[in-house]
Amino acid sequence: MAAAASAGSSHGAHFAAKGFGTRVIHVGQAPDPVSGAVTTPISLSTTFVQTTPGLATGADQALSYGKGYEYSRTNNPTRAAFETALAAAEGGKHALAFGSGMAATTSLIHLLKSGDHVISIDDVYGGTQRYFRRTAAPTYGISFSFIDMTPEMLEAEFAKHPGTKMVWAETPTNPTLKVCDIEGIAAVAHKHGALLVVDNTFMSPWNQQPLSLGADISMNSVTKFINGHSDVVMGVVTVKCDELNEKLRFIQNGVGAVPGPHDSYLALRGLKTLHVRMQRHAENALVVAKALEASDMVEKVVYPGLDSHPQRALVLKQCKTGGGMITFYIKGGLPTARRFLESLKVFTLAESLGAVESLAESPAIMTHASVPAEQRAAIGLTDGLVRLSVGIEDEADLVEDIESALAAARAVLSE
Repeated sequence: MAAAASAGSSHGAHFAAKGFGTRVIHVGQAPDPVSGAVTTPISLSTTFVQTTPGLATGADQALSYGKGYEYSRTNNPTRAAFETALAAAEGGKHALAFGSGMAATTSLIHLLKSGDHVISIDDVYGGTQRYFRRTAAPTYGISFSFIDMTPEMLEAEFAKHPGTKMVWAETPTNPTLKVCDIEGIAAVAHKHGALLVVDNTFMSPWNQQPLSLGADISMNSVTKFINGHSDVVMGVVTVKCDELNEKLRFIQNGVGAVPGPHDSYLALRGLKTLHVRMQRHAENALVVAKALEASDMVEKVVYPGLDSHPQRALVLKQCKTGGGMITFYIKGGLPTARRFLESLKVFTLAESLGAVESLAESPAIMTHASVPAEQRAAIGLTDGLVRLSVGIEDEADLVEDIESALAAARAVLSE
């Protein structure tokens, strides 16, 4: 057992300094020591043999029976392989997988106590905002403020809430695709002794690495680009700090919102192709965004890969590409948006994002319907806003589909 563990450790060390694509395919994924299987096995066991009683954690556990596993909620070999690979992908030291992105979010809020304050970006994901406003605030006594998160506005908010313990950023935001200056807001947050969490879901670890830009915690909905195949619901948190990892491991085990081994296997499979998929997502998204800009049915296109994006310089500074997400405002509001969405053939009308297939939705009445109407108006989430998750199909087919649906929507204006 000890020899096998040593071999796995040396395998990971060899690949730790390699390029992104090499790391996600090899780190944490040494051939199975029993069978020699190249693909990480799905470990379904809920419990693991112990050679002596009472040595259940830490280094003693590892010395006791060689593997460091006791109960699958606490740790599981397949989940551990995914967590190890994801940590390497994100440039972190530790990664922790959860049963969903919202389970990861909930667990991060468990780092706080009643009376603590959180400053969140205003255009935060609808599910996150709903949890903050309607569960964490009334149930746990944690207060939240929502701002347009520039370093200057964050500094001003700290003046109002000097005891703030956590800053919650999302970049690009969902769905208006605002971009945060991660380095800038990290400097302000740390000046005031607060943790910085960055939701990195829209860019993924390949496109943007928040930990290298000063974030304390990077959070991703694995459901989206990391898994990339619309068949897993999962979240993950990545950190560099050992102490923070220990706190989060305790919460992860205590809350118990962990993914099963089969989902961990599927997410690990998805992670292996993240770098090639993200390149294709971005290439297709840029072509689709330009086609939308050329249409007289479109009032405005927001895509981080376009020169017209108001924070294009910041995108170039901290991201590899513009990503795979597009927001645009269609003329005529909800009636034309509805006709456009109903007329799509290659794009699928569905919630979620980041999969190989292209998806389209109306945030105002779908993913962000729970956000108060006045808040939606304040951040520009209007009834005419359409969100596209551009997949990896042939770009000509995607453009043709968009143009055909826009033509169908145009007829609404004359009805």
